[in-house]
Amino acid sequence: MTHNEAMTAQSLEILIVEDNARLRPALQRGLDATGRVHVLATCESGEDALELCLHQPPHAILMDVQLAGVMNGIEAAVAIRREFPRMPIVFYSIQDDDEYYRQFRRAGILTHFAYVRKSNYLLPEMLLPLFKDAVSGRSFIDPDIAQRVQEVQRKDANDPMALLEPNERQVARMLAQGLTNEQIAARLGFRDKRTISRVNGQIYAAWDLKHSNTDEKVARTRAALIAQHGILIRWDEKGEAYILNQKEQWERW
Repeated sequence: MTHNEAMTAQSLEILIVEDNARLRPALQRGLDATGRVHVLATCESGEDALELCLHQPPHAILMDVQLAGVMNGIEAAVAIRREFPRMPIVFYSIQDDDEYYRQFRRAGILTHFAYVRKSNYLLPEMLLPLFKDAVSGRSFIDPDIAQRVQEVQRKDANDPMALLEPNERQVARMLAQGLTNEQIAARLGFRDKRTISRVNGQIYAAWDLKHSNTDEKVARTRAALIAQHGILIRWDEKGEAYILNQKEQWERW
């Protein structure tokens, strides 16, 4: 049955991914009681969610952002959408951690989703319209969450290190100190200096220096400047440097 056929039949098959052992069955009972949703399965981790989808894909997923296991809800959604492109997902969370909003923005999820506050949208009659919109290809972000995503985006624009993972930050700081890959590898305890080259590539990508990969020395120098000054810098084709001003516009540095 296609998503549209499911909506016509008014019986959406849902997977619930929630790590709270008390809330999980309560959500299932509430949604099943509407008569418009059938809960195929429930689980507590993103890893289990992926396996369940591979076994029997639902029409849509109700996904908490904070989960048991290694993957959080956003990471699980990315993994599931690799196998099932545009799988409709309703995210919800009580967490207000910058990193979750940062990961959501980086995930590049554009359609077939909703992202709402857990405390505001847990009643079945409030979830049903979100499922319907997600299955139809629309998107919805709780205004409070949309504001927080924008706040994190502005914060990241002024803090390039926020775009890097912890090990990448260490390497970036050592690049700024002028250390070679061999020296960085030795300080961090890596036996293979090629590991640092791979990390460098991730730093260049996060700071939009990928276009300089044909000249690694240029990308490395520019990454060092960004790490030293603690601001994102963009270079045009002529080599002119630009930074964001208070109006969030790029101006000559």
